[in-house]
Amino acid sequence: MRSITEYFMEIHPSHIAYLGVFSSLGFSIIGAGIGMYLTGSVLLGASIFAPEIRSKNLVSIIFCEAVAIYGIIMAILLHAKCKVLPDVIPEEYYPAAVTAAGSIFFGGLTVGISNLVCGIGVGIIGSGCALADAQKPGIFIKVLIIEIFVSAIGLFGLIVGIVQTPWSLPTLVTPT
Repeated sequence: MRSITEYFMEIHPSHIAYLGVFSSLGFSIIGAGIGMYLTGSVLLGASIFAPEIRSKNLVSIIFCEAVAIYGIIMAILLHAKCKVLPDVIPEEYYPAAVTAAGSIFFGGLTVGISNLVCGIGVGIIGSGCALADAQKPGIFIKVLIIEIFVSAIGLFGLIVGIVQTPWSLPTLVTPT
């Protein structure tokens, strides 16, 4: 019977690295989409009763778009660190390739998950901001400050992901 590590070691390091790029991009876009859905649906309903809140509360949608942009930036940075490795990696390069691939994967996963949480949080706070602004217009700035703090989660995740991925996949010289 084979162990989990034996199955894991059969995965090519390039695939692990590109999975990190996908995680950064995919989870960030999903988080931004959920946030836009949460904010937009409540904003449409609340703007029926108070039409003046439409333009002010578009800031919440812009914060959600920023979450997607953080994921795109990190995906571009991670993709620049990825190189296509040959199918058979020489034994002396394998530990460096696995270390770099793991670094890229977990950096992308960190950014993706933090942006997913950030997008959902911004959406929930943005919908609450729209409802509060429709009921009591003076509270908008107070709730907007809370929303700025929630959107900082995505920026912190981006910074941690950049710090977490110092290595790139090794360049191998293959015989022709």
